[in-house]
Amino acid sequence: MLRQRSLSAVELAGEHIREIERLDPSLHAFSHFDPERLLLAAKDADSRIAGAATPLLGLPMTVKASIATSGYRCELGSLLNQGSVATEDAVVVQRMKAAGATILGTTNCSEFLMAYETDNLLYGKTANPWNLAHSAGGSSGGEAAAIASGLSAGGIGSDSGGSVRLPAHFTGICSFKPTPGRLPSRGHLPPGGGPFSLLGSVGPMARTMTDVSFFFEVLSGRDVLDPAGTPLVFRKMADAELRTKPIAVLEDDGLVPVTEETRAAVRSAARALKSRGFAVETFHSASLEAARRLWWAFFIRCGRMLLEPLIRGREEQLSSTFRYFLEAARSEPILSGDELLEAWTDSDVVRSKLLEELAPYAALITPVSSIPAFRHGEREWIVEGRRLEYFNAMRFTQWFNLLGAPAASVPVGRSGDGLPIGVQVAARPYEDESVLKIATLLDEDFGYVAPPMAVLVG
Repeated sequence: MLRQRSLSAVELAGEHIREIERLDPSLHAFSHFDPERLLLAAKDADSRIAGAATPLLGLPMTVKASIATSGYRCELGSLLNQGSVATEDAVVVQRMKAAGATILGTTNCSEFLMAYETDNLLYGKTANPWNLAHSAGGSSGGEAAAIASGLSAGGIGSDSGGSVRLPAHFTGICSFKPTPGRLPSRGHLPPGGGPFSLLGSVGPMARTMTDVSFFFEVLSGRDVLDPAGTPLVFRKMADAELRTKPIAVLEDDGLVPVTEETRAAVRSAARALKSRGFAVETFHSASLEAARRLWWAFFIRCGRMLLEPLIRGREEQLSSTFRYFLEAARSEPILSGDELLEAWTDSDVVRSKLLEELAPYAALITPVSSIPAFRHGEREWIVEGRRLEYFNAMRFTQWFNLLGAPAASVPVGRSGDGLPIGVQVAARPYEDESVLKIATLLDEDFGYVAPPMAVLVG
């Protein structure tokens, strides 16, 4: 409609402003929203001529508040950074603007991005639009809540342990964690150095996989100043090319329980792909727990090492979600240099084994999490008669951060109380287009449903 000029960018911006003003007081999805600035950008978009160089012209999008967006607060959800404003754009934001997108604002995130719930002392709890008593997930929870409720056409989050996939699963939208380097991460805070250059990626989030794939295609490409950057370019994939290998399916890893509705969602995804002509096989792995332990060493224990100097003497200003991360990290000794070097070496051994196990398959279908969206503040549950702690419940995403592999989240099912349940589609590193294609097929069979609060009546 924007391209055809049947809808102006200013009209579309106005619709989003009204919806943000209507719903965000309940959701707390935004950390910085500036309607006047949005309208100026929309007027500029309406004055430009749409073309191949501006495929997002006039489209209102959002950015997670850990990705530098010039003139907007970039506080990482922490009182320790209160009032910090970005002075230049991250590379991915530069590309969004160059493609013509208008920026709605920046979205709420977990403090220092270290939690699976978005709740901080700056902007409060980001609520799930399906049930305000439940979390929208983390750390890209504000982004997910805004997109799911129709406050944003789509946007960019970041993921070092499931932070775009878990919120998408909780809120019933789609998301994609690319292979590191496929989308530029320069300008993300904190910078993805050391182990986090392998664990972390910035990734697109939207209501459909078609949109997620489109955003990835538009924004991907090498950043020559990024040490992890890759020269690969986006390529279209034909269905027939994918069908040369079977799809692998994993309902659980044999170590943690999952809800019956989660199993049902994975089975539904497998049946849908089988009905499309794919061969489907059960996946067996001897490497997943080793990958999870290494992810823990890097994300939890090394994360503590990197963040301790920033918080020293200021712990009274930290949120409960970040304190939970600290308690988990401090339950173990400080990671020594020898342990870090050993973990880094072991990671290549484990990744090699995972690559071998995944080689026969076009993709792997798994749960995103053991559970659907939890209530604010919950940290453990009884599932299948067993106690489940929240870092353990999210392990399905963590494997693919350690592997540095592409993985998407697609809504497929519902819990008994009506909350969305997604499935994860993953593959080997640099097979991003395979993941996007298979996830798009699943999205066509299931797909986004608007939460009741986002539906206008009358």
